[in-house]
Amino acid sequence: MAIAVGTKAPPFTLFNTERKQVSLSDYTGKIVVINFFPAAFTGTCTAQMCSNRDESGYYNELGAVVLGISVDMPFSLKEFKEKNKINFELLSDFNKITIHEYDMYHCNFICGIRGVARRGVVVVDKNGSIAYAEETANAGTQVNFTALKEALSTIK
Repeated sequence: MAIAVGTKAPPFTLFNTERKQVSLSDYTGKIVVINFFPAAFTGTCTAQMCSNRDESGYYNELGAVVLGISVDMPFSLKEFKEKNKINFELLSDFNKITIHEYDMYHCNFICGIRGVARRGVVVVDKNGSIAYAEETANAGTQVNFTALKEALSTIK
């Protein structure tokens, strides 16, 4: 179950693909679209990140910032970002703190792999509150971009 809409977004500081710290507070006053994904270089995760890449004009018009969070190490995310020409920050939650705080922890992924991010999306509004949260029923299902866009259109 994803984090509750209307609650305050938990703060985080994670490493990006350049091994620099990025915090949610860096985006205070902006709409932040956080995409949680289980693992770089997998089919559905690649589709999710590339869909966000391809919609960058839409997000830019709204003044929204897009982030991707997984438990992959920064160097893996860097390779993934470069290979797929991802044009937004990918952040490493290798300590699995943020995925717990956002209720996006997947305890049993596939093949016995434990402790990855669930696939989902969370929108933090300009005031730092959760405005939208979705978690997919299974890791092979894409997030509902139509519902996400509808939610974003209502945020002022």
